[in-house]
Amino acid sequence: SFPHRVNRYHVELSMKRVAGMLRAVLYATPVVLTFHDCCATCSVVCGASMQPTFNPETSKGRRDVVFLNSWRAWTRPVPDRGDIVAYISPRRPSQVVVKRVIGLPGDVVQTLGYKKCYVTVPDGHCWVEGDNRGRSEDSNRYGPVPLGLILAHATHIIFPPSRMCRLSHSIPEGREPISIGYEHVDSITA
Repeated sequence: SFPHRVNRYHVELSMKRVAGMLRAVLYATPVVLTFHDCCATCSVVCGASMQPTFNPETSKGRRDVVFLNSWRAWTRPVPDRGDIVAYISPRRPSQVVVKRVIGLPGDVVQTLGYKKCYVTVPDGHCWVEGDNRGRSEDSNRYGPVPLGLILAHATHIIFPPSRMCRLSHSIPEGREPISIGYEHVDSITA
């Protein structure tokens, strides 16, 4: 009779532990998902469109992991020029891409193969480009990107350890807007 009582006790204790763990998972899941959607997450960057900023050694199969600050996208819906942002691709809505912001609403940018040589970025949009111009599908292919598609700002490379750093917010040389804001648009587009 004694071993039977011990086994029942262990079963009840195990059931309580399982129930406690399930309760913890149920309580933690909404918190983790909210943090992921509203605050921050990490993501692996695939492809060569942002070389040399990301994945300079893709031939060796190495990929950078970046820290994505979603909170900044929520609290500051208009990014700064030079920011690296993650956004929903206008061509493939199931894909999230990472590019650098070149132009903001009202800026005039010189394009690289778009249907017009110069584009005035419309209200509620930005002009984004990959750092590796020859291997990037960006605004030069599909035009200005709606600001509402921006999900997060890439702020740091966090892996591999040898590449850990804060990301630069500078626009590549020769890719600055022709004019900034709406004050110079009439003289450029006339």
